[in-house]
Amino acid sequence: MSELPSLSYAKFIKKIKKAGFVFKRQAAGSHEIWFNATTGKAVTIPRHEGHDFKKGTLASMIKDTGLSRDEFVKL
Repeated sequence: MSELPSLSYAKFIKKIKKAGFVFKRQAAGSHEIWFNATTGKAVTIPRHEGHDFKKGTLASMIKDTGLSRDEFVKL
């Protein structure tokens, strides 16, 4: 299993766009919902620009995308 990289909001968005996710809507507060029509998966992403995601938050978001850690790291 791959070590999770330290990622910011912008870098995470770049990776999930490569995986086919598109912005769906603004959620409560500073959170966004991104959706992949091909897989039917949705992921909620906190928009905290200027800060890297904590490892647990990042792992949870990756799990919500339906990708394995290895697949996500390779994007």
